[in-house]
Parts: sequence; C-alpha cells; structure tokens
Amino acid sequence: MAGTADAEVIGIVTQSRTSSGKFYLGKGKLQELKQQVIDTECNLVIFDDELTPTQQRNLERELTVKVIDRTALILDVFARHASTREGALQVNLAQHEYLLPRLAGQWSHLERLGGGIGTRGPGETQIETDRRLVRKSIQRLKRQLEDVRRRRSLYRNRRSVNGIPVVSIVGYTNAGKSTLFNVLTKSSVDVQDKPFSTLDPITRRVSLPNGSPALITDTVGFIQKLPSRIVAAFRATLEELHAADLLLHVVDITHKNATQQAQEVVTVLHELGLSKTPILLVLNKMDLVVSEHELTPNTADLSQDFTEDSPHTLMTSAASMWGIQDLQHKIATMLQESTNLNVGTG
Repeated sequence: MAGTADAEVIGIVTQSRTSSGKFYLGKGKLQELKQQVIDTECNLVIFDDELTPTQQRNLERELTVKVIDRTALILDVFARHASTREGALQVNLAQHEYLLPRLAGQWSHLERLGGGIGTRGPGETQIETDRRLVRKSIQRLKRQLEDVRRRRSLYRNRRSVNGIPVVSIVGYTNAGKSTLFNVLTKSSVDVQDKPFSTLDPITRRVSLPNGSPALITDTVGFIQKLPSRIVAAFRATLEELHAADLLLHVVDITHKNATQQAQEVVTVLHELGLSKTPILLVLNKMDLVVSEHELTPNTADLSQDFTEDSPHTLMTSAASMWGIQDLQHKIATMLQESTNLNVGTG
C-alpha cells in the first residue's frame, strides 16, 4: 500500500510484541530502527498499526523523521482516489477525526481547514483554537454526509418499490471487483491495479440470463485491520450493502493470503450486520493460475479452503471472461431462490 501513496520502501523492521509502551516498540528494536533510519537516510517511517498520538510524537522526537501509522497511510490513499464530492466528504471527515487528538498547536494543520487570524476568542490558546476549528469542520462534514445518507435512503426506497433485486460486489481491496463489475454490466468504470481505486458505490442495471432485471453495485474494498473511524466515515456508502439481496464476495485466488483476506471481509460483513444476506463466493483471477484450456476438475483443490463455509462458490476470470456465463446463471438462480423464500415466509 505504501507504493500506492508514492512511497519507496527501502527497509523493513518487524517485532512480535504483546503490549506497547510510549514508543510502541521495545527499546532494543527502537534503537535498531533508529540506526536503520540513519543508514538509509530515509525521511519517513510508516507503522503497520495504529499509533496513539503520544506514541507518534515520541517516535518523531526519537527518530527525527516524520512518522505515520496505518490509518494515516490508508487515509492518504483514500484522498488520492476521492474523485466525487461524496468520496471527498467521507475522506475529509475521517482525516479531521484522525487529526483532532494529534493537534499540537501546529498552525500549518489549519491552512486547509479554514479559519485563521481573527477567529480566536479572548484568552484562548493556539491549540484550543486549532481544536475548536477542527471540531467545527467535523460537525459541518457530518451534516453534509447526513444529507448524503438521506438521499441514498430515498434512492434505496425507490428501488425497493420497483422490486428490482440488488447485487452488491464486495471483497478485499484489489481483488478485481471493478473489473468484474465492468464485465457483468458492460460498463467502463476506471480499473487500476491499486488498493482502493473505488471509493463510491456505482450501480448499473442489467438483464440476467432468465430475463429478469437486477441492479449490480460496485463498492469500496475492505482491508485487514480497517480502522473504525474509516468504517464510521464511510457509513453512507456501506449502508448500500444492507439493501442487497445478494453479495458477490470476490477473492483474488492468486494472492498468497487469499484465505486470510476472505476471512477479513467476512468479519467486516458480520460487524455490519450482513451475516444473513446470501453470499456467492467468486474466486477470481483464475487466468493467472492456469490457462483456460488447462482448467480441469482438479483445480477445485484451489477452492477447498473456502467451500466448507461457502457452499455457493464459483471460479472465474473477469479479465479473460472465463466463467462469466456460469456466474450470471448462478446469480439469477440465487436471486430466484431468495425471492421464493421471501414469498414463502412472508
């Protein structure tokens, strides 16, 4: 992910640690990191975990270079891909909420937040001013996002009245969701081989093989240890998943941590209260495993880690169109079964 933010990784330091102190790292590992910073002349250290504001300040004083954590890196990547007003609002809210406890009277933080000279009250310190301005920005962004949420709710209600089923594509970031979306809907949504290239949900209407209409939605990708403040900021987007009649869980079958990534997505879906929504597991990028002509029943071994918990599983390659017709028929069948179940239990 660091590469997506245009950072060049020139060294890695790891440590297994059950608890973290004022530096997050142990004393010995901190000295090792400090020496590596000196040797490589790097100007940035990224921690693959969330640091407390105090830990971040302590590390920057000790290492004498800029220090950011996993959340800051994700927010930077999100900001680069926020191409719509809604996406920008969601990212800005998460950035402001991340910034608030980290303010240390640095006026440069406020150059992009508004306010400035003349906004301080009598006897107010610089850091109090900073915090007050950030809190005002957070309140404004929340109001704007609440408007977005209400509009999305109205759209969902209209779709519900029309009775057209909704299929939402979910999955770990960079699993090929947007490519699959383009294939299924004959669209041309921007596809990049980078994490979080899609931030806002995109919906298109399609006609399934049985002639029935459906709405297919492409959504933001998930990731391991997705910070809670990001989930909260993207509430308006993630609520789209609650309107889904079927979830297509796309997995990059070629990734070395495919099983772990799939479980991370399932965990987030459970946390969002979507455990009862029917899920079709799509093992994607099969073209990178074997060629179409070499696909045999033995390749089912690739899916053995998934099929026990996911009885509805298909292997596809969105890039080469392999297995797409089977996927379309499976979607139609599962939506029909879901409709029949709802009619029978209503």
